[in-house]
Amino acid sequence: MLVTNRFVVDEDAAGSFTERAHAALVALAARPGYLRGQLLRALDDPRHWSLVTEWESVGTYRRALGAFDVKVYATPLLAESLDEPSAYEALASAEPGGQVEITASDRATDPRR
Repeated sequence: MLVTNRFVVDEDAAGSFTERAHAALVALAARPGYLRGQLLRALDDPRHWSLVTEWESVGTYRRALGAFDVKVYATPLLAESLDEPSAYEALASAEPGGQVEITASDRATDPRR
């Protein structure tokens, strides 16, 4: 599962933002199910940033959000991200030179489930 939070940060606030983003990454990285994460900045417009994390499952991500350190260091930062969908499930992947591997959705086909 991939979580991508996008931010627009004034250049004069970039130093403070990166410090808080680093603290958020540390808090998230300490949680079970965390696979990797990156803080990214757009090459074309340095005001645009993304915090991208990858998780074993939606459950591990949601449980991570309840951890004390995540609530202190990550949640306030994530609340500043653009108001748009941020959690994505992987439905297909391919390794370098490999074939596409399709993964079934975790979403229930029947919304009552």
